Amino acid sequence: MSTPLLIVGAAAVFLAVFAIVFSLQSIVAERRQAYRTLQAVRAAELRPADLRNRELARPARERLLKPFYNAALAVTRRFTPAGARDSIRNKLVMAGSPVAWDPDRILVAKVACLIGGMALGLLFLAGVGFAWPIRVIGFLAISLLGYWLPGIVLTNAVQRRQNDIRSALPDSIDLLTICVEAGLGFDAALAHVSKNTTGPLADEFYRTLQEVQLGRSRNEAMRNLASRSNVPELRAFVLAMVQADIFGVSVANVLRVQAKDMRVKRRQLAEERAMKVPIKVLFPVLFCIFPALFVVILGPAIMRIADVFAR
Repeated sequence: MSTPLLIVGAAAVFLAVFAIVFSLQSIVAERRQAYRTLQAVRAAELRPADLRNRELARPARERLLKPFYNAALAVTRRFTPAGARDSIRNKLVMAGSPVAWDPDRILVAKVACLIGGMALGLLFLAGVGFAWPIRVIGFLAISLLGYWLPGIVLTNAVQRRQNDIRSALPDSIDLLTICVEAGLGFDAALAHVSKNTTGPLADEFYRTLQEVQLGRSRNEAMRNLASRSNVPELRAFVLAMVQADIFGVSVANVLRVQAKDMRVKRRQLAEERAMKVPIKVLFPVLFCIFPALFVVILGPAIMRIADVFAR
């Protein structure tokens, strides 16, 4: 017999043995898995209280509040338009994406606050001795206030963060200008500013740098920075930097002009707030301070005049 035939025969025998062993191993593995599954089913049948104990071992918050949370979330998802969810999501982004805040929880909080407002409104409806129209109006006002309360809290968080960004922007651009004029590149200067400053603006700069490191272009990352904020000064700064990158203008000159413009705008904003102070103080003075002054100053005189006329 020739050598090639021996080699082919040996290979065929080897493959046959390998196929038999592989088949036996697969059959044994399937039987072992079936045996383990059967044992697990028998153990569950012998110990029916394990599921109850496992359920009782969960935290009370998950066992009691989770069903109500899921029911409220299903109701709000059905009756809330898609635009409202997108608006809440955008506000959360502008608020800095707070921990444990998401659109679903905001919607569920609205439902919970609406129920609480209706409960307080019913107490107002039943306990206050006003006329029925006033009671009904008070009930509706308290219920609507409860429904709007989460939105008001979210809007205040957005405004507070945007005001912090607006306040920190001129100083950050000044520091950025100094770093660029000292010889650093724009990305390195932005990293230096985000590292040596604190606040929402530093967090936004750091997020922009992370987007650049993940592969996005600088212009796209800067545009995302502007989209995460509604501060006009920051949007103008991003637009100027994008145009400088496109047209090849010196970044140091652009930053110097932007820093000067930001300082002027900050001074104008301070002057505007100072001009609004007398108008804001007018109503507390008229309705809170003047009545007290009239009571203290004119009260004794009125009492004396009334005594004289009574005699």
